[in-house]
Amino acid sequence: MKIGFIGLGKMGENMVLNLASKGHKLVVSNRSPEPIKKLSKKNVTAVYELKDMCSKLGGNKIIFIMVPEGKPVDSVLSVLKSDLSKGDIVVDGGNSYYEDSIRRYGELRKLGVSFMDLGVSGGLEGARHGASLMIGGDKSAFKKVEPIFRDLAEKDGYAYLGKSGAGHFVKIIHNGIEYGILEAYAEGFEVLDKSNYDLDYEAVSRVWKNGSVIRSWLIELAEKAFKKTDRLRKVPGVVGGGKTGMWAAKIAKKEGVEFVTLKHALSRRRESKKKQSFGTKFIATMRNMFGGHMIEKG
Repeated sequence: MKIGFIGLGKMGENMVLNLASKGHKLVVSNRSPEPIKKLSKKNVTAVYELKDMCSKLGGNKIIFIMVPEGKPVDSVLSVLKSDLSKGDIVVDGGNSYYEDSIRRYGELRKLGVSFMDLGVSGGLEGARHGASLMIGGDKSAFKKVEPIFRDLAEKDGYAYLGKSGAGHFVKIIHNGIEYGILEAYAEGFEVLDKSNYDLDYEAVSRVWKNGSVIRSWLIELAEKAFKKTDRLRKVPGVVGGGKTGMWAAKIAKKEGVEFVTLKHALSRRRESKKKQSFGTKFIATMRNMFGGHMIEKG
């Protein structure tokens, strides 16, 4: 069986390489041709026109979409719809708003097509070697796609979480937590930087990552960052992103939860457009390291 894969950005490309390395046959498409040409050398079938995707897959199609949230997802679906058949499965692995996923599920269900929402965490490294996957949609569709999810994920790193929207809902809250954790680390390092001690932050990170209560993958990345960048002095401190965090804050407000850490993290990101600090330099660097996000200039 061939898997359709649309969207070869940083995450998408690595997910394709991950699946291809485990023996899966893929048919890939992307808005610009350059990534397709690169992957066509990896035993992957290239499709340069999205409208030709379905004809290359045959029956019982499984198609992954990894494009930016919103209109790009709807645009892809509008092209695919006329060639999708009853029993086909479409998986949206981007950072879509969960209510959009519920709407798309309803639209495709009328055609007999299953739509699944997939939250993906683990950054570029996870996409290539094993990610954390949060999955929503019909349980019957999940069972059919489960072998693919298993190969994409870290060991014990995927779960079916419930009906349509559940995967993207949990991923949004995950991102809100991520914002708060990053902010806490950033402020901690900023306090260290303002102190009278001449500290080796690479050494601090190494100690914290080994056995401490606050050890994490982010601290592992911090150690690598401080090894490379001379205490981040030359790194611009403008922090980009923010949409999924704002979604998480919106959901929290609706549910009557303060989510104070997230509110503060979002406020600091907004302020970084005008005023940078050691803490915002740290966050910008971490985002670049785990997700390949561009470091913006102030």
